[in-house]
Order: sequence, then C-alpha cells, then structure tokens
Amino acid sequence: MQLISGKSSRWFIVGMASIFIFSIMLRFWQLGRFNTLVFDEVYYAKFANNYLTKTDFFNAHPPLSQYIIAISIWIGSHLPFGQEVVNNETGSTLAPWTYRWVNALTGSFIPVVVGAIAYQLTRRQSYGFIAALLIALDGLLLVESRYALNNIYLVIFGLLGQLCLIIALQDWQLKQHIWLALAGINFGASAAIKWNGLGFLLSIYLLWIFAWIIEFLAPPKKPDFISPLRNLTQLNLVQFTLNLFFIPIITYSLLWIPHIILNPKYGFLEMQKQIFSYHQRIGSGPDIHPYCAQWFTWPLMLRPVVYFYKNTGLLDKPEPSLPPLPSDIGNPKVNPLIYDVHAMGNPALWWLSAIAILSLVLILINRILDWEKKRKARRNKIVTKAKMKFIPASEMWFLLYLLLNWLANFLPWSKVTRCTFIYHYMGAAVFAILALAWWVDRWLNNRQIHLRVIGITVIFIILSAFIFWMPVYLGLPISPQNWQMRMWFRSWI
Repeated sequence: MQLISGKSSRWFIVGMASIFIFSIMLRFWQLGRFNTLVFDEVYYAKFANNYLTKTDFFNAHPPLSQYIIAISIWIGSHLPFGQEVVNNETGSTLAPWTYRWVNALTGSFIPVVVGAIAYQLTRRQSYGFIAALLIALDGLLLVESRYALNNIYLVIFGLLGQLCLIIALQDWQLKQHIWLALAGINFGASAAIKWNGLGFLLSIYLLWIFAWIIEFLAPPKKPDFISPLRNLTQLNLVQFTLNLFFIPIITYSLLWIPHIILNPKYGFLEMQKQIFSYHQRIGSGPDIHPYCAQWFTWPLMLRPVVYFYKNTGLLDKPEPSLPPLPSDIGNPKVNPLIYDVHAMGNPALWWLSAIAILSLVLILINRILDWEKKRKARRNKIVTKAKMKFIPASEMWFLLYLLLNWLANFLPWSKVTRCTFIYHYMGAAVFAILALAWWVDRWLNNRQIHLRVIGITVIFIILSAFIFWMPVYLGLPISPQNWQMRMWFRSWI
C-alpha cells in the first residue's frame, strides 16, 4: 500500500504543496514585527530560555513545548542574520523571530497533516485538498503559529498520532508495528504539551469501543471501500494496550527527565500533583482574566482573546515594540493607527463549521434509527422496501470519527472550573472544519448545479472573511475606523 495511490493526480500534489507554501509565507512574513513578548510568550519563551540558561522555574504545564522553543532560540541565535532588532525580555538578548520560527514552521504543516488524514480515511483527493485549504484559512491557527505559544504543538502531535494510527490500520504488514509505535509516541507528546492533548487519544478509545459494538451488532458487508477505522477490531489486546496505552505513558514520562534534572525541586509525581493543584486554584470569570470564555461559547466565537494591542494615538513616545510607522501617516497622534493581534478564528469558517458538525449528529441519529428499524423488521420477518441511502456505510465511519474527535476534545471542558480561553477549542475546531469540508466536497462533486454553486459560494465567503480579518491576525496597522469595522460584537473587544 502507498500513502497516496499511484492513480493520484498531479494537481493533488501540486495543490497540497501550494497550500503549504501559502501557509509558510503567512506565518513567516515579518515574524519579528513586534519586538516584545506577546501574550503567553511571557511564560513559554521565558521558560524556554531558562532551560538554556539553567535557571530554576515552575511551569504549570508539561515541558515539551518549552524544549522545542528552546531549540528554536538556540538555533536562531546562532545564525548570522536577523539579529539587528533584539530585546531582553526573556532574560537574554534575543531577536523575537528566534523564539517564534519553529512555531511558524510547525503550524505550516498542520493543513498538510489534516489533508493527509482526510485523504487516508476517504481516498478522495478533492476532500483532502478542500480540508487542507479550509484549515489554512483559519485565523486562530495562523495567530497561534506566529508566536512562541504551545497550542500549535498540541494540535500537530495529536493529529500526527491519529494519522500514524490510520496508516497502521491499513495493510502495512511488517511496518504496522512501527506506525503503531509512532502513533503512541505522538499521543504521548501531545499530552506532554498540555494535558488536554489527551483528547486526541480519548477519541481513539471511543472509536475502538464503537468498532467492537458495530462488529458485534452489524457484521461488515463488502463495500467498495472499507474504512481503515473498521480495522480497529483487528488489533489484538497486546497491540492496543502496548501502543495506545503504555507507549504514550512512557513517552510522556521520559519527556519530563530534562526538566527534572534542571529543576530538581520536585520529582515526577510531585510535579503532576503541583500542576493539578495549580489549575484547581485558578478561578474563573472576568475578575481572573478579562478574556475568560465559557466552553460552550467557543464554537460561536463569542469571546476571542486580544494578544497584542497598541493605539499610536494614545502613545506619548515612540513604542519600541512596534515596527516603523508608514511614512505617509504624518503625526501618529493626529492620524492614529491600531496594531491589534486577535486570537480569533475565521468567523465564517467557525460558524459554518459549527452548523456542519451538528448536522453530523442528526445524520448519525437518523442512521441509527434506520438500522434499528431494519433490525426489528428482520427479526419479525417483515420485508422492507430497499431505498437509496444518502450516506454510504463507509462514509458513516468517517463521520463517526469526526464527531467522536470533536466531542472528545470539546465536552471534557464542561467539567473544568478554571478560567478557559477560546484557544482551548483548537483541537475540536479542526474536526468541525473537517465536517464542513466534507459537506463542501459533496456539494462540489454533485451533479446538481445549484449544489456546486453552494460549494463554491461557501469557499468564496470563507476566503473573503479570511482576507477581511487578516489585519487583526497579522497585526497590520489600520485606522480606528477600520479596526472598529472588524469588531462585530462588543464581546470581541
């Protein structure tokens, strides 16, 4: 078996490469434009530098993202270019791009990984391309990729774990154990970024349970394409527990060793207790943080987070963190400009994705009711009239995959009492966007012209929204009037 079928069209490879280039250009463009620590860079960039300077510190999250940022700093600071603009806010004299560039590179790969998952599970190149394109047009993934933050690593390790597992579930013979081990390593790495990275692994456990239920109640037929997910029942208990339980635990544990060597105050188990206790002590609400957002508001994007904001009209002296002002602006107090970085998704993409993922719930419920009706008819020896199915059985596995991943990365937050933020939805958002891409792909490949028009219109609206809100993704200078035009709700400010 090949990762991409030998029948793959050249356009698919070119298209995916184009999306990657587009992503990398957006993420690396003026990466050091704000010469300061932006939002939680005050923690992660500082902590990463602390590893390099061997400075003791306490971190309320597992250490892997700080290791990666530390590598980014070490490599970037040893390069003979880009060292003209520097600051001392991490505790060392560094150019801001040095602690950001690996994040930018990592984030550029997420659309490609999502496209690969979509293709592997459906064998539809058009769907893989559309999924990658929509992910590339999300604002929150773009913003998180441009700064030394940790959520982008949580997402990519979780997705890589699932991609490796999907490949392993196909006919790889001797290579299967390698892909299974890689899946476990990536799941462990995602948890070593933040504990909520376990949502990607939780969804696999749920899929495994459902696979056995379906295997018991509805023995497989022989469709043209059998979803790899159905092969979850082909993994024996040793394979499953070793690769998807013990290897993630071992990976997570081993990744703590450098931190504990450099910060010996707490041992491994005590660190887990300290982290848990820290997050239990954090309250919620605007008194704790002005941008706290309740979990159920995330899909509607009711409360984004302002990562950076400067209004030149309110500054009494030049701000060293800002790039040079445009030459034609004149007096910045008379003609003020706003530099704003909003951690927010693409509104059109997120709102349509919320509708798309909820539609999958209705489809799956309808399919379950239909199956139960036929099961009772067979038991009572009643002949039912065959009817055309809207969704083939092989597709139902994929929709179940999307829905369980969305729920596993979203619903556990309902039990969290501490202040939460919209970026905690990033893992779940990927699968909501995949649901929307699934609909768009069906519309574009439909024989009915009006459905094709709908598919094209949806992509056009999402692309237009991405361009419209790009100034607050990239922190471009805009007038107060143009800034206000993009703040559609008071809760966005």
